[in-house]
Amino acid sequence: MDVTPELTTGVWADVVGQPEAVRTLRAAVRAADLLARGEPAPAGAMTHAWLFTGPPGSGRSVAARSFAAALQCTSGEGCGHCSACRTVQAGTHADVRVVVPEGLSISVSEMRSLVQASARRPTTGQWRVVLIEDSDRLTEGASNALLKAVEEPPDRTVFLLCAPSDHPEDVSVTIRSRCRVVQLKTPRPDAIAEVLAERDGIEPRMAQWAASVSGGHIGRARRLATDGEARERREAVLSVPLGLRRFSDVFTAAGGLVKASETDAVAANEDRNEAEKEELRTAMGAGGTGKGTAAATRGANAAIRELEKRQKSRATRSQRDALDLALVDLAGFYRDVLVVRSGSTAALNHPDFARSVSKAAAEWTSESTLRRLEAVLACRLALTQNVKPIIAVEAMAAALHRG
Repeated sequence: MDVTPELTTGVWADVVGQPEAVRTLRAAVRAADLLARGEPAPAGAMTHAWLFTGPPGSGRSVAARSFAAALQCTSGEGCGHCSACRTVQAGTHADVRVVVPEGLSISVSEMRSLVQASARRPTTGQWRVVLIEDSDRLTEGASNALLKAVEEPPDRTVFLLCAPSDHPEDVSVTIRSRCRVVQLKTPRPDAIAEVLAERDGIEPRMAQWAASVSGGHIGRARRLATDGEARERREAVLSVPLGLRRFSDVFTAAGGLVKASETDAVAANEDRNEAEKEELRTAMGAGGTGKGTAAATRGANAAIRELEKRQKSRATRSQRDALDLALVDLAGFYRDVLVVRSGSTAALNHPDFARSVSKAAAEWTSESTLRRLEAVLACRLALTQNVKPIIAVEAMAAALHRG
């Protein structure tokens, strides 16, 4: 079991299956506390820039946020109960700025504004913390703006970056070389199942199933365990490989995958979009009467159009993320077929689809299965290069049909 009781208390309870990372971060918190009091600390235990890497679902941003809370904690090394811990976890602490890219990238103007804010001294806590999720989405200009701050860090400021890996294509070499890397690993299914059952109150059998099919992605496991529609979408995706019997099925399957991702994106953003528009209208004086209302209305309309542009960019990202998740499931299916054909005893990504996997393994050669897997991976790459989703997915589905 990856969960160690003494490590999973307070804010660290949310960092699932990462005992080595938690030990490193807790040592850094102790060193940071000594430095804040002007006392000597162990060399190298604490630094001003950190890079959290690991596979999707490993909890990069969760670990970074827990670390930020522990740095601000007033009662210990991240007690989880004091006001500082609770406000950091809720995203409302005055000295912790969390950047979550709304669109497909983080712009240079946004990063310059962030770097400017990071230069200020903390107001209520001991540190000013800047946490950037998905830092692999930084544009070249934004990376250069961040690099200057990381090279000449302000006193009492800590930068926490999160990225899928520390490969130069994800995070520039110059930024990476100035960060201490915390490498997270894929949590074991039993650790995920324990968290779902004990912390989220999910029925143990459902928790075990969700953990076994989530690919080590904690958030995905939680969603599969609690959302019936998410389970239905997964089943629809995994029915594609054996459902491509005729060429006409290619277009049906591709359209279904893209439509499902669009629906998922709308569902994820609809309520938030409307709430943002309503807040903006109120802030801009919508519904007012008297002098100046015409000018205020024009200003409000312009602001709403700008907001709608940002919301559209966020929807595009949500759709791409939902579609990529479906492609990961598909890739896992073809990998399972290769496992069965090779006679390996390795665990399947989709154990509940073992019968379909065995049927495919009996019908396909290893070479054709590998070609299908490569087609899925090529589709994922095409989507990162802004190929229209329907075109990329239809090309992939045709390759899956052809074998």
